[in-house]
Amino acid sequence: MEVEQGMLKDYEEVLRIWEGSVRSTHHFISEEYIQELKGIISNQALPAVDLYVVKNSEGIIQGFMGTAGDILEMLFVSPTCFRKGIGKALVSYAVKNCDVKRVDVNEQNDGAYHFYVAQGFKMIRRSELDGLGRPYPILHMGLDKRCVEYI
Repeated sequence: MEVEQGMLKDYEEVLRIWEGSVRSTHHFISEEYIQELKGIISNQALPAVDLYVVKNSEGIIQGFMGTAGDILEMLFVSPTCFRKGIGKALVSYAVKNCDVKRVDVNEQNDGAYHFYVAQGFKMIRRSELDGLGRPYPILHMGLDKRCVEYI
C-alpha cells in the first residue's frame, strides 16, 4: 500500500470520502453540522494541510490524511475500505515521514479513539467543546509524554 502526495485535483474525491466516512462514524452530529463542516473542509481545511492519499490499483482514492506540523489534522477512509489497513498505513507514514506526534479525536467516535490507541497514541487531555465551540468533546492524544507541553 503506497501513500502519495495529494493534489488539488484530488479534493473532490477526498471530500466524498470525508462525507461518507463521517456519515458512517459520526452518528452523533446533525445533518446541518455535517453540511457546515463540509464547507469548512473544502474551503479552509484541505488547503491548510499537507494532503496524502492511498489509491487502489485503478487510481481511485481509498483514504486520505492531512498533516500540519506535528499534528495529524484529519484521517478518513472510504467506508467500503474500513479495516483493510489503509488508516494504519496512513498513520505509520505520518509518524515516520511527517514527524506527526499528535491527533485530536471526537470523544463520541469510540472506534477512532481505539484505533489511535492501537497505533500508540495516548490521551493527553480532554476539551469539552470541539474546534468550532460545539458540544462535541475532543480528546487530545499524543505519542509520548513530550506532547503534553504542546497541548
